[in-house]
Amino acid sequence: MAVMVRRSLAKFGADLSIARRQRHLTSAMMCERVGVSKATWQKMEKGDPTVSAGAYAQALFVLGFGAPLGDLIDQRNDERGLLLSAERLPKRVASPGRRAKRARATAKHVPDAHGGSS
Repeated sequence: MAVMVRRSLAKFGADLSIARRQRHLTSAMMCERVGVSKATWQKMEKGDPTVSAGAYAQALFVLGFGAPLGDLIDQRNDERGLLLSAERLPKRVASPGRRAKRARATAKHVPDAHGGSS
């Protein structure tokens, strides 16, 4: 896992702990409201990457942050994504091997200048 991601998760966990304490909620209260064990809650407050995103999302909701994951990569706020046309967005993305295979198959059936196949 990238160092930047690990640091971000550690900060996120610390921020969860601070937000819980600012609201005068105990770890036991958070465990009950989020629906996780005490061990999992302790991992969450450390920013453990093995905890499910759903548990983190529920914790944010319990702490009053709403549902921020829903807007995290909203296409209207995706600067890189906005550079791409929504009309050109593929429904599925084939693996590089499949694309090459499909291109070779298409090339075999393309008529040449005399009307025959190449």
